[in-house]
Amino acid sequence: MEKAYLVKKWLNNDLNDSEKEAFGNLDDAEINRAIVTNAEYFKASHFSGIETFDTFKKRYNSHKKPVKSLWLSPLLKIAAVLAIAFGLYYFLFHDPSTQFETAAAQKVSVTLPDNSEVLLNAFSGIQYNAKKWSKKRTIQLHGEAYFKVAKGKAFAVITESGTVTVVGTQFNVKQRPGFFGVTCFEGSVRVAANSTEKILLPGQTYRIIGNTSKLGTTTAIAPKWTNNMSDFESVPFKEVLAELERQYNVEINSKNVNVDRLFTGGFVHNDIENALISITQPMNLIYELRSSNQIIIRGKNN
Repeated sequence: MEKAYLVKKWLNNDLNDSEKEAFGNLDDAEINRAIVTNAEYFKASHFSGIETFDTFKKRYNSHKKPVKSLWLSPLLKIAAVLAIAFGLYYFLFHDPSTQFETAAAQKVSVTLPDNSEVLLNAFSGIQYNAKKWSKKRTIQLHGEAYFKVAKGKAFAVITESGTVTVVGTQFNVKQRPGFFGVTCFEGSVRVAANSTEKILLPGQTYRIIGNTSKLGTTTAIAPKWTNNMSDFESVPFKEVLAELERQYNVEINSKNVNVDRLFTGGFVHNDIENALISITQPMNLIYELRSSNQIIIRGKNN
């Protein structure tokens, strides 16, 4: 038999008994067996071909280890629910307030969402809800402020001593310890305080000092403090001293002075010695500047 014929059939594992005997008698039979045996380690089945994406995805998912979900933890579930609930509450129900404050010797002008204007005097503050302003024009005040209200829905100023309600007007509200006063400069205002209600027209004033209320008049077209001057009509002297402290950021010692005496007059906000002369001479008092912010006021014979 031809050698090539036997080798071919041997490679195909197709030798019969007689052919196997003939192949075994070939002089290079052992070499051929060694080549074929070693070649088995390099068969194509030991290599990876290029898979389609779907085949690869199926094989990847079959070997992928499952990840334990964090939602299995009851505590995390509760925390997540609370976080979501708080977020919804904040965005749906939280009503942030807008606030403005002034310090001593400071005045600040504020424009409200409807273009109404507020001028804050020293040591005063306002607070309102800008988000709901178009539906409810309500503002809280402590201290003193001059309002120029744009026409629209009712506009309310709430203080510790009373509430002032207007539609569109110009007015001043002052609320200090033991003192509450409203002055109307344009339009009309309604003042509710001490279980009573008053309607003020331009040039009319209403004030409460302690337990005493009084209606009055003014010829001014705007509060004098907006032009850097404080004025008073029959008010306790202690209110005058307190206002001077606010306007100049000073401390006044008046231990031996009757601060309940009534004072009528005023003082400027840009010259402290001029201001001190204006309030002490009418009361037969003298003053002494101890330092940049310490002032002594006493009687001439003390």
